Amino acid sequence: MQKAIADYLQFIRGEAKSPRTIVAYESDLEQFHTFLQRFFPDAQVQVKQISPLMIRDFMRWMHDSGVGNRSLSRKTTALNSFFRFLKLTGVIDKNPMDRIKRPKFEKKLPLFFSEEEVAQLLKIPDTADKFGLRNRAILELLYSSGLRLSELADLQLSDIDMKRGLLRVIGKGNKERMVPVGEPAIQAIREYLPARAELQTPQSSNKLFLTRSGKDFDHRQLYTILDKYFAVIAQKKGYSPHTLRHSFATHMLARGADLRAIQEMLGHANLATTEIYTHVTIEDINEAYRKGHPRGND
Repeated sequence: MQKAIADYLQFIRGEAKSPRTIVAYESDLEQFHTFLQRFFPDAQVQVKQISPLMIRDFMRWMHDSGVGNRSLSRKTTALNSFFRFLKLTGVIDKNPMDRIKRPKFEKKLPLFFSEEEVAQLLKIPDTADKFGLRNRAILELLYSSGLRLSELADLQLSDIDMKRGLLRVIGKGNKERMVPVGEPAIQAIREYLPARAELQTPQSSNKLFLTRSGKDFDHRQLYTILDKYFAVIAQKKGYSPHTLRHSFATHMLARGADLRAIQEMLGHANLATTEIYTHVTIEDINEAYRKGHPRGND
């Protein structure tokens, strides 16, 4: 079993899966392996012996341990991918996941900032020092272009065309897209670049954003920086760097942008993923009623 997992992980590392997906799948498969060792201790379970019943028992065990349907759904995807690989390579004849249904879960509407909250957020960094200039540029770019945090961390200096207001982004699956950048974000980057020169060391890469020590940012470091700004304006919990991406899409749609254009800018492979942004707030509904109904203002 462990060899099969190792072979599978080596395979998906060459399949342009994101590092986070690989780590998640590895964790899911190790949990499944732990389950088999715990509940089938009398024999060394071989992959050919794994049945749909064993998988259902694993899912039930995870559910009873407090794992939510969203996480169970991802574990189902990981196991299905694993067994499809084993079938493809001739290790097994049938995929036991063929008879397993994915757990259903409610899609929560994404949290997003109001336009006023975004305006307030962008004023927080202290631009009197180089770190404030850098952080303001990060915030402006996340909101201006709807980037994922990993995409922002991977940006190279050469990826931004400030004259044309365009950004070259490498998204999920190493797919490249061109994204517009607004003038406020362009200006914030211009003002940050001299500060970047101060942060740069002989060992620094060509990444657009650098840490205090001139190194590349990782996801955790960027999250920590942004979280302190969100805490200033957000009373509710649950806001994350992805909230700026949600805000980008929500505000674009509210101002009349085409859904497919938003899909392209966000790098969504499926339009259905973008359609979640078609939600409207109660304030939007009330405003539309007041403007559109003949007696809405009575």
